[in-house]
Amino acid sequence: MLKVPEHQVAGRQAIDGKLGPLIDNSGHFYKPLQDDDERGTGELTFYHSFSSNTRIPHHIRRFFPVFYGTQLLKASDGSGLRPHLVLQDITSDHLNPSILDIKIGSRTWYLEASNDYIQNCFHRDKTTTTVSLGFRICGLQIYNESGFWKPERKLVRSFTADDVRSVLRMFVSSNVGPEPDFCFADSVYGGCDGILERLMELKTWFEDQTMYHFCSCSVLLLFDKESFLKGKTPFAEVKLIDFAHVVDGNGVIDHNLLGGLCSFIKFVSQVLADSKGSTMED
Repeated sequence: MLKVPEHQVAGRQAIDGKLGPLIDNSGHFYKPLQDDDERGTGELTFYHSFSSNTRIPHHIRRFFPVFYGTQLLKASDGSGLRPHLVLQDITSDHLNPSILDIKIGSRTWYLEASNDYIQNCFHRDKTTTTVSLGFRICGLQIYNESGFWKPERKLVRSFTADDVRSVLRMFVSSNVGPEPDFCFADSVYGGCDGILERLMELKTWFEDQTMYHFCSCSVLLLFDKESFLKGKTPFAEVKLIDFAHVVDGNGVIDHNLLGGLCSFIKFVSQVLADSKGSTMED
């Protein structure tokens, strides 16, 4: 039985008769291949290349969704059978996950794109934090005891650098408001299995890898805050997603993604440092 993903925070959604991804109860995420552009073909090409690439270190593969192939399914917009990418549903092992979707890089367009596409991307990059910070928040949901805080996309697009800091603080706090308590920061951002350590692991790889350039790719952060609230020990995850515009690296480091990732790491590091200072003051 296929259904609309409950925890999708960005991208096209399969609601109101629109074309979008679906999930099942077996941990699979079905992403439709689209007819009107090269995105679907590009992403399928990347997954085939990445899956068979023996130069990808095993510890790096865990940052990417598992690719199971393609499958013909009835499209969510009622247009009939359509090929779908079959991917790992990253949220399936989480009960009520808090999620951040971070689009990485100060430039989201690629050189081979049409002029119209480049102009649209350039406008959005310039009017969000993409150019100024090297990344932007594309979508989010933060769980608290009364439910999810899931701001509308228009509000998310208007986020400033200060808003980004506030969201990163709320992400690891028991409360959603102007005075976050940072109570999960050390467990989620810090430690040998924390988000910061995993981001650093990705950074180390991107400092050397020259096989791919990841244009308009996102880093997805998620963890179960509810488990913390119930006294359990959850696990935080870091995943890379959205590979419709991956191009050949041609032996050159992906400085666009690497620069954005370094900038994001600085923001997370600062929030972690602020949390330790807040704890000491208390």
